[in-house]
Amino acid sequence: MINDYLIDPRSIVVVGGSNDCSKPGGKVVMNLLNGRYSGKVYIVNPGKKEVQGIKSFSTVNDVPNAELAIIAVSARKCFSVIEALIRVCRTRSFIVLSAGFKETGKDGAILEKDIVDLVNGVNGCLIGPNCIGMLNVNYSGVFTTPVPDYHRSGCDMVSSSGATAVFIMEAGMLNGLKFANIYSVGNAAQTSVEDILAYMDETYDDQNSPKIKLLYLETIENPGKLLRHATSLINKGAKIAAIKAGVTNAGCRAAESHTGAITNSDVFDRALFEKAGIVYCSGREEIVSVGSIFNYKKLKGKNIAIITHAGGSAVMLADTLSAGGLNIPRIEGEHADQLLKYLNEGASVSNPIDFLATGTAEQLGIIIDYCEHKFNDIDAMIVVFGSPGLFDVEHVYNVLSVKLDVCSKPIYPVLPSLLNARREIDGFLAGGNVNFPDEVVLGKALAEVYYSTNSTISESEPLSINSNKIRSIINRCKDGFLPPQYVGELLDAANITRTQEAVVTSKNEMRQELRRFNYPVVMKVVGPIHKSEVGGVVVGVNSLDKAVDVFDNFMNISGSSGVLIQAMCSGVELFIGAKKREGYSNVVLCGLGGIFVEVLKDISACLTPVTKGEAIKMIKSLKGYPLLEGIRGNEGIDQVALSEIICKVSHLVEVAPEIAELDINPLLGSLTKIVAVDARIRLDKQVTT
Repeated sequence: MINDYLIDPRSIVVVGGSNDCSKPGGKVVMNLLNGRYSGKVYIVNPGKKEVQGIKSFSTVNDVPNAELAIIAVSARKCFSVIEALIRVCRTRSFIVLSAGFKETGKDGAILEKDIVDLVNGVNGCLIGPNCIGMLNVNYSGVFTTPVPDYHRSGCDMVSSSGATAVFIMEAGMLNGLKFANIYSVGNAAQTSVEDILAYMDETYDDQNSPKIKLLYLETIENPGKLLRHATSLINKGAKIAAIKAGVTNAGCRAAESHTGAITNSDVFDRALFEKAGIVYCSGREEIVSVGSIFNYKKLKGKNIAIITHAGGSAVMLADTLSAGGLNIPRIEGEHADQLLKYLNEGASVSNPIDFLATGTAEQLGIIIDYCEHKFNDIDAMIVVFGSPGLFDVEHVYNVLSVKLDVCSKPIYPVLPSLLNARREIDGFLAGGNVNFPDEVVLGKALAEVYYSTNSTISESEPLSINSNKIRSIINRCKDGFLPPQYVGELLDAANITRTQEAVVTSKNEMRQELRRFNYPVVMKVVGPIHKSEVGGVVVGVNSLDKAVDVFDNFMNISGSSGVLIQAMCSGVELFIGAKKREGYSNVVLCGLGGIFVEVLKDISACLTPVTKGEAIKMIKSLKGYPLLEGIRGNEGIDQVALSEIICKVSHLVEVAPEIAELDINPLLGSLTKIVAVDARIRLDKQVTT
């Protein structure tokens, strides 16, 4: 529980404070004394009378009241130290830098829990253990460097890893990124990343709170809490980017369905971030770049002008932007011809705008003015300008700095000459600007930011779904994969159109049912989960004699309990799935169907409830989306109908939280209809929340 003693303590005791600044206890004292802290600092070190000019006490029992304790002693001593601090000093907030707790095994975990119970018993706050501490406007309570100057307009950062927080600060500061509050939670024994985000939300002040939040998470203990407070902060005007480490499922059991095979933890975490509006980052470079983008004007459109004197950089940047779904539109016409007259011979304005290695500051200013005022279909500019060593680029960077302020369209500066133009870049950063030293990293990050922060999500629309019927079916079913007839009933209750079908268990029954069908038909074995792998699917059955032969073969397959007959359909193969994970709402997935679900893994995901707008966004984000639009003379599909089915599946799994996995694969889509051909549903009534 974060309290005022942690945020703004009037007195701090460092237990284990030292004169040796190569040790955590020494470095944290140095940082406190060199930082902004104006309150009382006490030191506990039984072997010293004075530490870094501060009187040192032999034991905690000798210390006057201390509101915050920063502890840098061995793990085995921490419990008794905290117990004494609570009893003697009335301390109610603790930052435990020490390692040796649950990260070391069972005994460490027990010790960590005992400390948490101790702190909880007095409604105290515990940061750590196994962390680097924290920084805010009041004090520098970390044992690491760099210690960035506090900037109210800088980035708040909350990190599960202290080292990663340091690496992000180092990279960001070199680029001109500024920081505000830094929290390292370490083992997060009591206070997690979600708890700190909640505190930031509950105390958010539009005028004074930092608007940029960077998160590094190794676990998400409370997905609902993270979603709730991230969404609230973003609605208040904050911007959030996050890295989620630990995304693979190495060593997990083989999945039983297509949906199970593709829904690892990363799918849920990405869906959670997408739902909240958090920009998902895959590494430190990307999160620094996203944080830097947040410092500039918002990108409101997809059309980017690349302004450069470096052809290779422009090509790499154009490729990256295009791969991310942003556009580099061709610039031509009367205004383009006018602009070309201001540039050196050999320059090009078609986009990228290449004004050559001999380009000047004046020419750069003119190009930016044309992009700002003349080229109406340009939404933003990326300026790549290093130093070829021909002339001083300081004037160029000064012009760029001015244009960043006066232009209404965002401009992103890529200044890659970290040696040739180090002095000029330092001057540019000193003016409050942020640099992007790598154009490819910027391009990837810019696409992520654009599609995460420009979503238009509609409200949920009423759907014609029979919720009572769904509950009735679920209540009479047992755990495990449902028989085909119950799957069909659930799809009907959810108003999801499916192909004509019948399940038969005898040849006489099959002959009767086939009278309702037109040949050819499809026949599938009932029982085995992966039918095609056991030879349990035959298409194009065009006579009764052929149907009898197929029936006999299917009934000899191990695990067979019957045969499913379906009408033949055609169309683009599609896939919709849903999966449950503890702590999260269901995730709904869509993609191309058939075997390509697992082969291509081209899927999009959204946490329930899924709105119509979110469903459409899911469809359009697929790499295979051109196939759904129609390509090379092939017919596309009814995208509105597909989005409605996605919403119906979302509603189905909300009405029936016992559904652990749902897999409709394939659906066959055309411009006139979407029909479910095959579906599997697995129930687990033990997990319904």
